[in-house]
Amino acid sequence: MRSKISIINHINTVRSYLKKKEIEDSCVITKFGSLEITDVFTSSSTGMEFVLISAGEFHMNTVSKDKDRSDYESPAHKVTIKNSFYMGKSSVTQKQWKNIMGTSPSHFKGETRPVEMISWGEVQEFVQKLNAIENTDKYRLPSEAEWEYACRAGTQTRYFFGDNESKLNEYAWCVENSGRKTHPVGQKKPNPWGLSDMYGNVWEWVQDKWHDNYNLAPSDGRAWEDGNNFYRVSRGCSWYCNAGSCSSVARISREPESHFANLGFRLLREL
Repeated sequence: MRSKISIINHINTVRSYLKKKEIEDSCVITKFGSLEITDVFTSSSTGMEFVLISAGEFHMNTVSKDKDRSDYESPAHKVTIKNSFYMGKSSVTQKQWKNIMGTSPSHFKGETRPVEMISWGEVQEFVQKLNAIENTDKYRLPSEAEWEYACRAGTQTRYFFGDNESKLNEYAWCVENSGRKTHPVGQKKPNPWGLSDMYGNVWEWVQDKWHDNYNLAPSDGRAWEDGNNFYRVSRGCSWYCNAGSCSSVARISREPESHFANLGFRLLREL
């Protein structure tokens, strides 16, 4: 008998497929209780597109056939995402950053390339300004659990497209195909829930503090900010990573003031 998590993830995956087909013809409306929301949200000030991610459950950091998984990526544990949310369709671009901050600090220039060379603190400043401009408090960095849940898109394999590393070229810019530089967002195939560049191009800041493993990690999807560790987490790998490193569980610690040409972010918008 299939597990509850498998059934929920299967339903979410089927729903996502149907959603993408419907979006091609018209704006889709979804009902959550008495609230009606669109399946795609667009930021009025930046043009950023967000995809609706339905609530559900998954096993975080479970990767089949992955013998090289680091202790940093263990132990596997069940996480319940209680609230649906919007996830940025791609990393924040240089044009979107400039619309809010006025300048673009990126090393690799290009309006549709992901913004990079930005610290965790500067991302928080961007979020604050974006919320103020749009008179809301809904924009924020995703938690590490929310990021992985959205990346996996109902899967528990090494990649959201399975375990075959040779297919990664269709979905990600990594060291084997990137020319050691960033590329405009959205050029590679998206995951089953419509999110682009979840692997490669740039690492993405998340909200959490770094912990060396997942012992005592929250099981409700919230950001893990307990403890005295100074470091923050980034996910997803980059143009500088080899294909074998770009999995759904890949994570690395960063000093919050880090500025790297392979480090950017994508935003979450709460409902």
